[in-house]
Amino acid sequence: MTMQKVIDVHTHGIGGYDTRTTVAEHILRIAEIHGEQGVSEIIPTIYPATIKIMRENIAVIKEAMELQKAADSELSTPDSQPSTIIGVHLEGPFLNPIKCGALNAMTFIDPTEDNLKKLIEGFEDVVKIITISPELEGAVTIIKTITDMGITVSMGHSDATYLEAEKGFRAGAKGITHIFNAMRAFHHREPGIAGFGLTNTDIYIEVIADPYHLHPATLELIFKSKNSDRIILVSDTVRETIPSAKSRGITNKHGNLLGGCMTIAESAKRLIEMGFDEALVMKSISENPERYLKQ
Repeated sequence: MTMQKVIDVHTHGIGGYDTRTTVAEHILRIAEIHGEQGVSEIIPTIYPATIKIMRENIAVIKEAMELQKAADSELSTPDSQPSTIIGVHLEGPFLNPIKCGALNAMTFIDPTEDNLKKLIEGFEDVVKIITISPELEGAVTIIKTITDMGITVSMGHSDATYLEAEKGFRAGAKGITHIFNAMRAFHHREPGIAGFGLTNTDIYIEVIADPYHLHPATLELIFKSKNSDRIILVSDTVRETIPSAKSRGITNKHGNLLGGCMTIAESAKRLIEMGFDEALVMKSISENPERYLKQ
């Protein structure tokens, strides 16, 4: 597999570290581990929590970004280069509790202008993506507000119908967070947000391509039916993810998947070995996420 610029827009952590920290060196270590696996750029993703805790998490990622820029070449070695931290992805807190997945639904709050301001004020320069459930009351208005600020909105952890997802898209949402996971199931009479993601030619979709989140036939469906310019592989890795280890599903005590078990470089290699078109797979970890972030 020919490696090129590789961008992961959704990673919570890896190798014993995650974004639930107040120590910038932990974030830098996440970047180092991803870099060792061939990932060029990452957007550390913050779990939903109280606004106070989420702001602390954003602040530490911003500090890590500043430390990276200051150190620059000192962080590199001849054998590996850390992933460049290019911003923050907030997965919540404006999410639907009935589709919380492994996230803490007790921390979800209403999508209001006041809550948004309290959450990101002073961090507008580093917040790159916010995941929101479009069906929540007030969500469409907030999606437009966030989009007008130049921040990308992704729709996820959602029970949205097809129409509700379409309204979120028309308000400015550009992506769907880990399609099929933690969202309304596809139904032939109500395709829902997943059906919208597959059939709308303009919206981007995150895809977790480890062995546990999506059936191989579902991955085939995605790559055969979706506009190939709009597929983005993401790792959704967590603290418990061990790169280059034997693949295992990472679950909580209830059996819910906590996150991905592969970096995007590893999952891209897996897809190519399964017979997926190498050019399309490589686009999904390079050109597509880069274009997604620039829109």
